[in-house]
Amino acid sequence: MDVPGFDTNLLPAADPQDDGHPPRILLLYGSTRERSYSRLLSEEAARILRHLGAETRLFDPSGLPLPDDAAPDHPKVVELYDLVSWSEGQVWCSPERHGAMSAVFKAQIDWIPLSLGAVRPTQGKTLALMQVCGGSQSFNTVNQMRVLGRWMRMLTLPNQSSVPKAFLEFDEQGRMKPSAYYDRVVDVMEELMKFTRLLRGHGGHLVDRYLERKESAAELSQRVNQRSL
Repeated sequence: MDVPGFDTNLLPAADPQDDGHPPRILLLYGSTRERSYSRLLSEEAARILRHLGAETRLFDPSGLPLPDDAAPDHPKVVELYDLVSWSEGQVWCSPERHGAMSAVFKAQIDWIPLSLGAVRPTQGKTLALMQVCGGSQSFNTVNQMRVLGRWMRMLTLPNQSSVPKAFLEFDEQGRMKPSAYYDRVVDVMEELMKFTRLLRGHGGHLVDRYLERKESAAELSQRVNQRSL
């Protein structure tokens, strides 16, 4: 696999306790422009992840309706639901617009429900954050996404990537040029792989809460009492 600037001699050692399938990573990006730098950065991250042994999928937000402006069975919404459910970890990447994440990116998050029946599609999954900037480096967008990830009960990595003046960091073919910013992306993706392998199968246990168990017990007791009347 062609991953410029990636020194394969420095690949991390495999976890001897992990004999499962390749980690399933979903990448979401926040722009539908023809030359979208959040998409290009996500594609570069996907190459790195595959090089590290992951299975990756990117969701194309083009055609996704505004939240609540279409039924949940809209094809793009169903596609997003399926990919979120499929994933064990995710990468979120948005451009910074007016000091915040883009509307395109936020719409994707707003379509993801906190629960689908008895299933919580994001709870306990790992999350890596990246942003691209048109000007100087900023962390406004990754900070906002970190709040979203916590709210959706995802296990968000401490590391993150912010690429300033993104138009200078990619060549004509859309590949990211070797740089310290590229190396940081490698660091973040490597960390995502490690956390995903360590935590998969344990996410539900790690985010299990006393308050929810108490509420569930109360609901069950109420249903039993209603049936006995």
